[in-house]
Amino acid sequence: MSTMKRNSAAQPATYVFTGLIAVLFLLPLVWTLLSSVSPNPGTAQTEGFGFGNYVTLFEYGAGLPLYLRNTLILSVVATAVALVVCSTGGYAFARFRFVGRNTLFAIVLSVMMVPYAALLIPLLVWMKQIGLQDSLVGVAFVLTLFQVPFGIFMMRNAFSTIPRELEEAALIDGCGSFGAFWRVLLPAVRPALVTVGLFTYLAAWNDFMVALYLLSMDNAPLPLALVNMRQQTMGVIDYGATTAGVVVLTIPALVLFLALQKYYVRGFMSGAVKG
Repeated sequence: MSTMKRNSAAQPATYVFTGLIAVLFLLPLVWTLLSSVSPNPGTAQTEGFGFGNYVTLFEYGAGLPLYLRNTLILSVVATAVALVVCSTGGYAFARFRFVGRNTLFAIVLSVMMVPYAALLIPLLVWMKQIGLQDSLVGVAFVLTLFQVPFGIFMMRNAFSTIPRELEEAALIDGCGSFGAFWRVLLPAVRPALVTVGLFTYLAAWNDFMVALYLLSMDNAPLPLALVNMRQQTMGVIDYGATTAGVVVLTIPALVLFLALQKYYVRGFMSGAVKG
Protein backbone atom coordinates (compact mmCIF):
# COMPACT_ATOMS: atom_id res chain seq x y z
CA MET A 1 0.00 0.00 0.00
CA SER A 2 2.82 2.40 0.83
CA THR A 3 4.39 1.81 -2.59
CA MET A 4 1.08 2.58 -4.29
CA LYS A 5 0.72 5.77 -2.24
CA ARG A 6 4.22 6.89 -3.19
CA ASN A 7 3.51 6.23 -6.87
CA SER A 8 0.21 8.11 -6.77
CA ALA A 9 1.87 11.02 -4.97
CA ALA A 10 4.68 11.16 -7.53
CA GLN A 11 2.38 11.30 -10.56
CA PRO A 12 1.32 14.98 -10.19
CA ALA A 13 4.95 16.02 -9.82
CA THR A 14 5.82 14.02 -12.94
CA TYR A 15 3.05 15.68 -14.92
CA VAL A 16 4.12 19.15 -13.77
CA PHE A 17 7.76 18.47 -14.63
CA THR A 18 7.02 17.07 -18.09
CA GLY A 19 4.55 19.90 -18.70
CA LEU A 20 7.22 22.49 -17.93
CA ILE A 21 9.63 20.77 -20.32
CA ALA A 22 6.95 20.80 -23.03
CA VAL A 23 6.35 24.51 -22.47
CA LEU A 24 10.09 25.23 -22.71
CA PHE A 25 10.25 23.42 -26.04
CA LEU A 26 7.09 25.06 -27.39
CA LEU A 27 7.94 28.64 -26.39
CA PRO A 28 10.47 29.24 -29.23
CA LEU A 29 7.99 27.88 -31.78
CA VAL A 30 5.16 30.07 -30.48
CA TRP A 31 7.45 33.10 -30.33
CA THR A 32 8.58 32.54 -33.93
CA LEU A 33 5.00 32.17 -35.14
CA LEU A 34 3.89 35.37 -33.37
CA SER A 35 6.96 37.29 -34.58
CA SER A 36 6.23 36.37 -38.18
CA VAL A 37 2.85 38.17 -38.07
CA SER A 38 3.66 40.94 -35.57
CA PRO A 39 4.45 44.57 -36.48
CA ASN A 40 8.17 45.26 -36.52
CA PRO A 41 10.18 48.21 -37.90
CA GLY A 42 12.34 47.35 -40.88
CA THR A 43 10.07 44.54 -42.05
CA ALA A 44 7.16 44.29 -44.49
CA GLN A 45 4.76 44.23 -41.51
CA THR A 46 5.26 47.59 -39.81
CA GLU A 47 1.70 48.18 -38.57
CA GLY A 48 -0.76 45.75 -36.99
CA PHE A 49 -0.77 42.01 -37.26
CA GLY A 50 -0.77 40.52 -40.76
CA PHE A 51 0.98 38.43 -43.38
CA GLY A 52 3.24 41.05 -44.95
CA ASN A 53 6.36 39.05 -44.08
CA TYR A 54 4.90 35.99 -45.78
CA VAL A 55 4.25 38.04 -48.93
CA THR A 56 7.90 39.13 -48.90
CA LEU A 57 8.96 35.52 -48.48
CA PHE A 58 6.65 34.33 -51.26
CA GLU A 59 7.99 36.90 -53.75
CA TYR A 60 11.69 36.68 -52.88
CA GLY A 61 14.04 35.66 -55.70
CA ALA A 62 12.62 32.90 -57.87
CA GLY A 63 9.65 32.55 -55.52
CA LEU A 64 8.81 30.45 -52.50
CA PRO A 65 7.12 27.65 -54.53
CA LEU A 66 10.37 26.96 -56.40
CA TYR A 67 12.44 26.82 -53.21
CA LEU A 68 9.90 24.53 -51.56
CA ARG A 69 9.88 22.31 -54.64
CA ASN A 70 13.69 22.04 -54.56
CA THR A 71 13.61 21.19 -50.84
CA LEU A 72 10.94 18.55 -51.42
CA ILE A 73 12.90 16.95 -54.27
CA LEU A 74 16.04 16.75 -52.14
CA SER A 75 14.17 15.25 -49.20
CA VAL A 76 12.12 12.70 -51.15
CA VAL A 77 15.01 11.46 -53.30
CA ALA A 78 17.39 11.24 -50.32
CA THR A 79 14.78 9.36 -48.28
CA ALA A 80 13.93 6.90 -51.07
CA VAL A 81 17.59 6.10 -51.77
CA ALA A 82 18.38 5.78 -48.06
CA LEU A 83 15.49 3.38 -47.47
CA VAL A 84 16.59 1.12 -50.34
CA VAL A 85 20.28 1.13 -49.39
CA CYS A 86 19.77 0.84 -45.63
CA SER A 87 17.08 -1.89 -45.76
CA THR A 88 19.05 -4.11 -48.14
CA GLY A 89 22.37 -3.37 -46.42
CA GLY A 90 20.93 -3.97 -42.96
CA TYR A 91 19.35 -7.22 -44.14
CA ALA A 92 22.66 -8.42 -45.61
CA PHE A 93 24.60 -7.66 -42.42
CA ALA A 94 21.94 -9.29 -40.22
CA ARG A 95 21.25 -12.46 -42.20
CA PHE A 96 24.25 -13.37 -44.37
CA ARG A 97 27.57 -14.73 -43.20
CA PHE A 98 30.53 -13.74 -45.37
CA VAL A 99 34.24 -13.12 -44.96
CA GLY A 100 34.98 -9.68 -43.55
CA ARG A 101 31.38 -8.96 -42.57
CA ASN A 102 32.23 -7.39 -39.21
CA THR A 103 35.14 -5.43 -40.68
CA LEU A 104 32.96 -4.05 -43.46
CA PHE A 105 30.27 -3.10 -40.95
CA ALA A 106 32.87 -1.27 -38.84
CA ILE A 107 34.04 0.61 -41.94
CA VAL A 108 30.47 1.67 -42.70
CA LEU A 109 30.00 2.93 -39.15
CA SER A 110 33.34 4.74 -39.22
CA VAL A 111 31.87 7.22 -41.71
CA MET A 112 29.88 8.62 -38.77
CA MET A 113 33.17 9.58 -37.11
CA VAL A 114 34.35 11.76 -40.00
CA PRO A 115 33.55 15.46 -39.50
CA TYR A 116 30.67 16.53 -41.70
CA ALA A 117 32.43 19.52 -43.24
CA ALA A 118 35.63 17.59 -43.95
CA LEU A 119 33.94 15.66 -46.76
CA LEU A 120 32.37 18.61 -48.58
CA ILE A 121 35.40 19.81 -50.55
CA PRO A 122 36.33 16.30 -51.84
CA LEU A 123 32.65 15.75 -52.67
CA LEU A 124 32.53 19.05 -54.56
CA VAL A 125 35.52 17.99 -56.69
CA TRP A 126 34.03 14.53 -57.27
CA MET A 127 30.61 15.96 -58.22
CA LYS A 128 32.29 18.16 -60.84
CA GLN A 129 34.08 15.17 -62.32
CA ILE A 130 30.91 13.11 -62.75
CA GLY A 131 28.78 16.01 -63.98
CA LEU A 132 26.46 16.30 -60.98
CA GLN A 133 27.54 19.72 -59.78
CA ASP A 134 24.56 22.03 -59.13
CA SER A 135 22.21 19.03 -59.41
CA LEU A 136 19.39 18.36 -56.96
CA VAL A 137 19.70 14.61 -57.50
CA GLY A 138 23.45 14.75 -56.91
CA VAL A 139 23.01 16.66 -53.66
CA ALA A 140 20.31 14.18 -52.62
CA PHE A 141 22.85 11.37 -53.06
CA VAL A 142 25.34 13.29 -50.90
CA LEU A 143 22.71 13.78 -48.18
CA THR A 144 21.97 10.05 -48.37
CA LEU A 145 25.66 9.27 -47.88
CA PHE A 146 25.66 11.01 -44.50
CA GLN A 147 22.59 9.05 -43.31
CA VAL A 148 23.52 5.57 -44.55
CA PRO A 149 25.77 4.52 -41.62
CA PHE A 150 23.09 5.29 -39.03
CA GLY A 151 20.38 3.75 -41.23
CA ILE A 152 22.28 0.50 -41.81
CA PHE A 153 23.01 0.26 -38.09
CA MET A 154 19.29 0.68 -37.31
CA MET A 155 18.11 -1.79 -39.95
CA ARG A 156 20.73 -4.42 -39.05
CA ASN A 157 19.57 -4.36 -35.45
CA ALA A 158 15.91 -4.42 -36.47
CA PHE A 159 16.37 -7.43 -38.75
CA SER A 160 18.34 -9.18 -36.01
CA THR A 161 15.26 -9.08 -33.76
CA ILE A 162 13.15 -11.03 -36.31
CA PRO A 163 13.25 -14.82 -35.70
CA ARG A 164 14.85 -16.78 -38.52
CA GLU A 165 11.96 -19.23 -38.29
CA LEU A 166 9.66 -16.58 -39.76
CA GLU A 167 11.86 -16.24 -42.82
CA GLU A 168 12.29 -20.01 -43.13
CA ALA A 169 8.52 -20.51 -43.01
CA ALA A 170 8.14 -18.06 -45.90
CA LEU A 171 10.77 -19.95 -47.90
CA ILE A 172 8.97 -23.24 -47.27
CA ASP A 173 5.71 -21.69 -48.45
CA GLY A 174 7.29 -20.92 -51.81
CA CYS A 175 8.77 -17.45 -51.41
CA GLY A 176 12.22 -16.82 -52.77
CA SER A 177 14.81 -14.86 -50.83
CA PHE A 178 13.57 -11.57 -52.24
CA GLY A 179 9.92 -12.57 -51.72
CA ALA A 180 10.57 -13.36 -48.06
CA PHE A 181 12.45 -10.11 -47.66
CA TRP A 182 9.72 -8.03 -49.35
CA ARG A 183 6.57 -9.72 -48.04
CA VAL A 184 7.58 -10.90 -44.59
CA LEU A 185 10.65 -9.15 -43.19
CA LEU A 186 10.07 -5.58 -44.36
CA PRO A 187 6.55 -5.38 -42.84
CA ALA A 188 8.00 -6.80 -39.61
CA VAL A 189 10.57 -3.99 -39.37
CA ARG A 190 8.23 -1.16 -40.42
CA PRO A 191 8.94 0.96 -37.29
CA ALA A 192 12.67 0.91 -38.03
CA LEU A 193 12.02 1.76 -41.69
CA VAL A 194 9.89 4.73 -40.67
CA THR A 195 12.59 5.84 -38.22
CA VAL A 196 15.32 5.76 -40.88
CA GLY A 197 13.08 7.42 -43.46
CA LEU A 198 11.91 10.16 -41.10
CA PHE A 199 15.43 10.80 -39.81
CA THR A 200 16.76 11.11 -43.39
CA TYR A 201 13.84 13.26 -44.56
CA LEU A 202 14.18 15.75 -41.73
CA ALA A 203 17.96 15.95 -42.13
CA ALA A 204 17.61 16.63 -45.87
CA TRP A 205 14.70 19.04 -45.37
CA ASN A 206 16.72 21.21 -42.97
CA ASP A 207 20.15 20.88 -44.58
CA PHE A 208 21.99 24.08 -45.40
CA MET A 209 25.70 23.32 -45.58
CA VAL A 210 25.66 20.77 -48.44
CA ALA A 211 23.41 23.01 -50.52
CA LEU A 212 25.68 25.99 -49.84
CA TYR A 213 28.68 24.16 -51.28
CA LEU A 214 27.05 22.24 -54.13
CA LEU A 215 24.06 24.27 -55.37
CA SER A 216 23.53 27.67 -56.97
CA MET A 217 20.58 29.90 -56.14
CA ASP A 218 18.74 28.59 -59.21
CA ASN A 219 18.46 25.20 -57.49
CA ALA A 220 18.54 26.45 -53.92
CA PRO A 221 16.39 24.75 -51.27
CA LEU A 222 14.48 26.89 -48.80
CA PRO A 223 17.13 26.92 -45.99
CA LEU A 224 19.73 28.34 -48.39
CA ALA A 225 17.24 30.87 -49.78
CA LEU A 226 16.37 32.03 -46.26
CA VAL A 227 20.00 32.80 -45.42
CA ASN A 228 20.35 34.86 -48.60
CA MET A 229 17.03 36.63 -48.05
CA ARG A 230 17.58 37.71 -44.46
CA GLN A 231 20.20 40.34 -45.39
CA GLN A 232 18.74 43.69 -46.43
CA THR A 233 20.58 46.84 -47.52
CA MET A 234 23.32 48.14 -45.22
CA GLY A 235 23.54 44.72 -43.56
CA VAL A 236 20.22 45.05 -41.71
CA ILE A 237 18.56 41.67 -41.04
CA ASP A 238 14.93 41.23 -42.05
CA TYR A 239 13.79 39.35 -38.96
CA GLY A 240 10.15 39.34 -40.08
CA ALA A 241 10.78 37.53 -43.35
CA THR A 242 13.28 35.23 -41.62
CA THR A 243 10.79 34.14 -38.97
CA ALA A 244 8.13 33.66 -41.66
CA GLY A 245 10.55 31.39 -43.51
CA VAL A 246 11.29 29.43 -40.34
CA VAL A 247 7.55 28.87 -39.83
CA VAL A 248 7.08 27.68 -43.43
CA LEU A 249 10.10 25.39 -43.09
CA THR A 250 8.96 24.00 -39.72
CA ILE A 251 5.28 23.22 -40.34
CA PRO A 252 5.67 20.37 -42.93
CA ALA A 253 8.43 18.71 -40.89
CA LEU A 254 6.45 19.06 -37.66
CA VAL A 255 3.26 17.62 -39.18
CA LEU A 256 5.16 14.68 -40.68
CA PHE A 257 6.93 13.94 -37.39
CA LEU A 258 3.70 14.06 -35.38
CA ALA A 259 1.96 11.77 -37.89
CA LEU A 260 4.75 9.16 -37.69
CA GLN A 261 5.80 9.69 -34.09
CA LYS A 262 4.59 6.33 -32.77
CA TYR A 263 6.59 4.43 -35.41
CA TYR A 264 9.62 6.64 -34.75
CA VAL A 265 9.61 5.84 -31.02
CA ARG A 266 8.97 2.13 -31.60
CA GLY A 267 11.78 1.98 -34.14
CA PHE A 268 14.30 3.35 -31.67
CA MET A 269 13.04 1.17 -28.84
CA SER A 270 12.99 -2.07 -30.83
CA GLY A 271 16.07 -1.83 -33.02
CA ALA A 272 18.53 0.84 -32.02
CA VAL A 273 19.41 -0.57 -28.61
CA LYS A 274 20.04 -4.15 -29.66
CA GLY A 275 23.66 -5.11 -30.17
